[in-house]
Amino acid sequence: MSNILSNGTWNKNCLNELMSIFFAEDDLGNLVTAAGNMLESPLIVVDDTFHVVAHYQTHDFIDRIFQDSIMHREISYEIGAIISQSETLTAGNPDYVKLDESPYRRRFAPLMSSGVRLGHLICVDINGHLKEVPNETWQVVEEILAKQMFIEECRQDKPFETAEAVLMHLLDGGFTSAAYFRLQAASTYLADFHPTGFALINLATYHKEYLSSQHLKEELLSRFPHSHPLLYRGDVFLFLHRKAEPSEFAVVAEEFGLKVVLTDGLADLFELPGLYRTACEALELVSGERFRGKNVFTVEQLRTLLLLKNLKGRKDLVAKEIRELAAHDKTKGTSYCETLYYYLICCRSLQKTCDMLFTHRNTVLYRIRRMKDDFGIPLDDPLAHADLLFGVALLLFEERGADFFLQGG
Repeated sequence: MSNILSNGTWNKNCLNELMSIFFAEDDLGNLVTAAGNMLESPLIVVDDTFHVVAHYQTHDFIDRIFQDSIMHREISYEIGAIISQSETLTAGNPDYVKLDESPYRRRFAPLMSSGVRLGHLICVDINGHLKEVPNETWQVVEEILAKQMFIEECRQDKPFETAEAVLMHLLDGGFTSAAYFRLQAASTYLADFHPTGFALINLATYHKEYLSSQHLKEELLSRFPHSHPLLYRGDVFLFLHRKAEPSEFAVVAEEFGLKVVLTDGLADLFELPGLYRTACEALELVSGERFRGKNVFTVEQLRTLLLLKNLKGRKDLVAKEIRELAAHDKTKGTSYCETLYYYLICCRSLQKTCDMLFTHRNTVLYRIRRMKDDFGIPLDDPLAHADLLFGVALLLFEERGADFFLQGG
């Protein structure tokens, strides 16, 4: 049995030694080595940009994922996505995860100091004993490592040492002025960087179609050079230097099981937070459980749906006649709302409406007549058409989801 579990005195002595190193040496690397020895576990400490800032491993420990992280000085997108998407970690609690390409389970834990999340501690459970380590031991180890990270971060001359850190702070809305942002970006590639847009990639359904496929980051860099991809809040963000077509991302999206949203019109990097916020909403929309459409979209294609999404639940804005029409559809299994929607977007063309619905002319005429006579829908009043279209679209969005509006798109 592990010493840390079988001998409480030994455990206490190790914690005291960790505290002594913290007060005497002021060095994160030495603290991580001491923690790894005490926990009898290889471990990695990453900062909030998912870069490796310290690690510990024994000479006989072999694990490809671990070695790749050390060699590249950052964890992979796939592992970063696990951290970002874990509700347990977001709540401030540790989480145990078994990675597909490693035989070992890992313990992920947030490192917090003064209410600020500075990074994460990742421990490899090579002996299957980490769940038995007392919570008090974990608490001391994590608090010491977090406090040391806080001290070293505050000791830096510049608050942002990398372009990734500057970008994340920008996306967080942390820069109060364009001048301050440009000052911080001056020593990075961002100083003379003029992308025209960006892509946002959701990893929730990530998979690799072929075992021989390279990892996503290498694939993206191969297909989109100079895009500087980075992992942010569980999604991959990468820059574009011209207006990208969805077809350019379709192959990689299909192979890796991704959802992708593209946006353009980025004239100034300082404008990025606003465009990013809209792209996030679009990505959330196409990544939802009810969405069964394609894998790649532009924000432009989703603008109307985003308007409807932001008004979801506002049935008070829908005309009473439309609400009654929708209630009839739900009770009787009819398709009056769908017919009304296509009739209006087809500019009241009967032939085009029939084609869109794949329905006989007489059936559509019957529905139109009933909408006017039985439900009081003012189809003959041009001034009412915008209100009718808006109302029926909102109800169809709630009932049928985004897929309804993207059929054939």
